[in-house]
Amino acid sequence: MATEDKKKKTKEQAYGAEQITVLEGLDPVRKRPGMYIGNTASAGLHHLIWEVVDNGIDEAMAGHADTIEVRLLPEGKVSVSDNGRGIPVDTHKVTKKSALETVMTTLHAGGKFGDGGYKVSGGLHGVGVSVVNALSVWMRSEIKRDGKLWVQEYKIGKPVSAVKAVGKATGTGTTQIFLPDPTIFTVTEFDWDIVVEHLRQQAYLTKGIKINIFDDRVATAAQSYKYYFEGGIASYIKHLNHNNEAKQEKVFYVNKEKDNINVEIAFQYTTDFREMMYAFANNIHNPEGGSHLVGFKAALTRVLNKYARKNNFLKEKDQNLTSDDVREGLTAIVSVKLPEPQFEGQTKAKLGNVEVRPIVEMIFADALDIFLEENPRDAKEILAKCLLAAAARAAARSARETVLRKGALDGLTLPGKLSDCSSRDPKESEIYIVEGDSAGGSAKQGRDRRFQAILPLRGKILNVERARLDKMLANNEIKSLIIALGTNIGEQFNLENLRYARVIIMTDADVDGAHIRTLLLTLFYRHFPELIRNGHIYVAQPPLFRVQQGKDIQYVFNEAELENIKKKYNIKDLDLLTAETENQSEENTQADQEEIEEVASANVKKLAKVNIQHYKGLGEMNPSQLWETTMDPQTRLMKVVTIQEAAKADETFEILMGAEVAPRKKFIQTRAKSVQNLDI
Repeated sequence: MATEDKKKKTKEQAYGAEQITVLEGLDPVRKRPGMYIGNTASAGLHHLIWEVVDNGIDEAMAGHADTIEVRLLPEGKVSVSDNGRGIPVDTHKVTKKSALETVMTTLHAGGKFGDGGYKVSGGLHGVGVSVVNALSVWMRSEIKRDGKLWVQEYKIGKPVSAVKAVGKATGTGTTQIFLPDPTIFTVTEFDWDIVVEHLRQQAYLTKGIKINIFDDRVATAAQSYKYYFEGGIASYIKHLNHNNEAKQEKVFYVNKEKDNINVEIAFQYTTDFREMMYAFANNIHNPEGGSHLVGFKAALTRVLNKYARKNNFLKEKDQNLTSDDVREGLTAIVSVKLPEPQFEGQTKAKLGNVEVRPIVEMIFADALDIFLEENPRDAKEILAKCLLAAAARAAARSARETVLRKGALDGLTLPGKLSDCSSRDPKESEIYIVEGDSAGGSAKQGRDRRFQAILPLRGKILNVERARLDKMLANNEIKSLIIALGTNIGEQFNLENLRYARVIIMTDADVDGAHIRTLLLTLFYRHFPELIRNGHIYVAQPPLFRVQQGKDIQYVFNEAELENIKKKYNIKDLDLLTAETENQSEENTQADQEEIEEVASANVKKLAKVNIQHYKGLGEMNPSQLWETTMDPQTRLMKVVTIQEAAKADETFEILMGAEVAPRKKFIQTRAKSVQNLDI
């Protein structure tokens, strides 16, 4: 016992200064990249571009630049240029190095601290470009300043040489070219659509700035976009609503500053009954809102109630429009720019500056008062929309209370068709939403009853894109799903009551299955967005084929993989064999016909050795096969559903599932040629 105590004491004494790891320079970034860019997948990779672009936008917001150029280059490189002042290259008095090298290789160094740099900024508080440098295999800075072109190159965040002038230059500006490190990122190819959508949003948020985007990765298929919006976020509102019917003719817009805080707000009501609200602080999207959004909502409810009472839209003294009533059908953007933003979390999901709320509330309330008085026709349409929403909400509340009455979620009144799991721990439990009784039967027999629940759907659920809450709750399939999840819906939604950590959509790999999956995703996106944002929604990936040669069995998940297997076994397509046999014409010689028959016979023998089974539906799999391929956590493939760009997702759901036919027709026509293996 004494020996053990001595060992323990020696171990404790060994914990001294030498056990403390010190990460110097940019080493912390490479050690924990997720702390700086969110993750090392697609979102983190694209975040590198956003950080460099933010520096150019900071220059534009400070009045020193008006053009930013982004180029996706071959071999995975990216070039970002602006025509701002150019990063200083003279010697920094503290570091005794060039200011450029200091900015590029030191965390928390840049023009965003102290005085004389930027009044407002959107980057990572001075760590942005140095983080990009740290996470790049190679990077090159080109600075046009003082009539010269200054250059410095880096490898994994460390300078290869000193800053030097390599020639003359006209004008000023900064160009950053970088190659992300493939040992850091799990995804290394930049997505053109993601880049375009984000930069278009930035062009809307900084009115008057030109953002030019070029894809130079394939010379023969080069593409480009050039964005410039004089109307700023008012133009953005029109873009967001271009697939919806506007309820008010004139877009509301205000842009004012108070106490060094600039407030820019635009909104427009549509005939839809969803709300689209986007909050930004220093051009950074805040998906969870914050103090600026709270101020906006408070002013909107208060001013509309005051106007409604004054003009006899509300007749009873105790009658008031709620915040939900006045936001139905509203598309709004709230953008603030301030010197010292305080965000909750590194990803800046929420703005925390308390001083922003009263300023936003005051500026917006004053401007909305004037707008309603000067535009009585629009004011009337807005109030009519709000009153209709209030009536519908009352009907929905009544329907919800009927459906989800007290005690409905305590496990005693769960849907009869739900085959629940025995575990009551939500963290380990999962629910499969399956298509039809046939697939449901296989899933119930094949599952692990301890932690896997099965909820079969009969037919296709209601398209919630076109339905109010009361109509939704009258649909038995949706009602069963809501009760099974346990979170409730609408105003009573509570994520903490979710009964399953993983909600898995499992449908057939055909047109009907894809339609049911889309209907379910629409339901989750419109009424359970928190489930998507928190990573609770998954899509199962059942195999399309089962390939067996002797005792060797392989499951194949796509056509391309099957073709590789056919090449491996030197098997021709059965349809091709049939065509070859049928196309024997009278002109063929006897030798030709014998050769064709010989080839066909040889391939039939090969096919006899290799059995290829095509699964047209989940119901065609026996329970053990379904478990092994799609439900066993050790072997299954699943896709987690995420929202990369909320505005783009909104637009796509509206096009595909909304009432307007023309946008959907255009969407299909423009993408028809890219569809492969269409199942009709």
